[in-house]
Amino acid sequence: MPGRAAAAFGRVLAVAAVAALPVHGALAQSAPGKGPTTIRDTEIEALMADYTRPILKTAGLAKQNIEVVLISERSFNAFVADGRRIFINTGALMDAKTPNQIIGVLAHETGHIAGGHLARMREQLAGAQTMAIVAMLLAGAGVAAGAAGGMGGRDLGNVAGAAVSAPQEMIRRSLLSYQRSEEQAADRAAVKYLDATKQSSRGMLETLERFQNDQLFISQRVDPYLLSHPLARERVGALEELAKASPNYAVKDSPELQLRHDMMRAKLVGFTERPDAVARKYPLSDASLPAQYARAISAYRYGNVDGAIAQIDALIAKQPNNPYFYELKGQALLESGRAPQSVAPLRKAVQMTNGAPLIRAMLGQALVQSGNPSLNDEAMRELIVATQRDPNSAGAWRSLAMAYGRKGDSANADLAAAQGYFAAGEFKTGRELAARARLTFPQGSPGWLKADDLVNFKPPKGAE
Repeated sequence: MPGRAAAAFGRVLAVAAVAALPVHGALAQSAPGKGPTTIRDTEIEALMADYTRPILKTAGLAKQNIEVVLISERSFNAFVADGRRIFINTGALMDAKTPNQIIGVLAHETGHIAGGHLARMREQLAGAQTMAIVAMLLAGAGVAAGAAGGMGGRDLGNVAGAAVSAPQEMIRRSLLSYQRSEEQAADRAAVKYLDATKQSSRGMLETLERFQNDQLFISQRVDPYLLSHPLARERVGALEELAKASPNYAVKDSPELQLRHDMMRAKLVGFTERPDAVARKYPLSDASLPAQYARAISAYRYGNVDGAIAQIDALIAKQPNNPYFYELKGQALLESGRAPQSVAPLRKAVQMTNGAPLIRAMLGQALVQSGNPSLNDEAMRELIVATQRDPNSAGAWRSLAMAYGRKGDSANADLAAAQGYFAAGEFKTGRELAARARLTFPQGSPGWLKADDLVNFKPPKGAE
């Protein structure tokens, strides 16, 4: 559901190469230069799962393990690139004032997955390629006929160019028309899902009206037949009557869900914006929980760790059962070089989240960095479970490699390090470490087989 009116084939054609994360903790980011920058955060991912769960169930996709992936981009956008993931920009999460607005976006993207739009678009593209080949052959035949008739070289080139470009332009417009129809189908599906789950379509209309305002200055200058999405005013017109006819149109988000949404927005602001911007959005005069959250995050990020810890302790006093406050405290202490002090709040956060893998990985890292040899076995246990549940956490693998190294287990240390590099998309280094591990493991053992798999892995073309 992009907020730009420009035609965008990339939404369908591009394969989103989401890099795994080299670090863990709240709002851990992927390494730059490895595809879109992604963000991992247990609190936000849990909220997205709660937003999508009833929608996916209604759409018949509850068993498909569809996940929401956070993209670190300030623009308001969301898209699907396969049948397993919905990608959403953090800008959309920060700009959406209500849960319902984001739920409407997620319902729209679910409509694309449930409708099989990506698979059908691939069929359309395959057909377009065939049409393009035929067009080129026909153009070639026309050039040959023109040459036989004695036409001059310049005119011949113009005829050939027109013969080639005209069919290709028709193909492009045909594909865009097909994609616009899919967008309209996804809008209708979203309204159906929202109605079935007794949620309002108001947020979806509010988002489309936002796009409509953004498009006011360009809608008069753009050819609507060259857009991948219908103009927002057309989408609003098509859905407004349908949405307002629903008995659920006046339904509002619960106060509890609204607070979680506001906390998410504050967290993103605290982690992604400079202190002056945080202070403008959440001034000291704002005593709300989200404002205190944003200011505490900003304080730790910009070096005022002691002040941040005092603010986080105040948050914990207000909500002692909120695991993400303990996670934040542990992360602030760990990243400021106070690993031994970070262990207790991270243990608490792991316990309260039933062992969330990202928090568990951070606990393992804290145990490794504590410098206490007696905690190494506990670190290994936490990190092994974390990597089993979330094998894409590069930072967890690297912490596990350190723990194995301290135990003197060089084979498993090399293997864990190799898996960390693979998770980060650094396949060459990963294969080198896997080859070294394979020499150390007994041939045919589980470690040897895993190392052998990594050595023989063929990365996607252009990934190295």
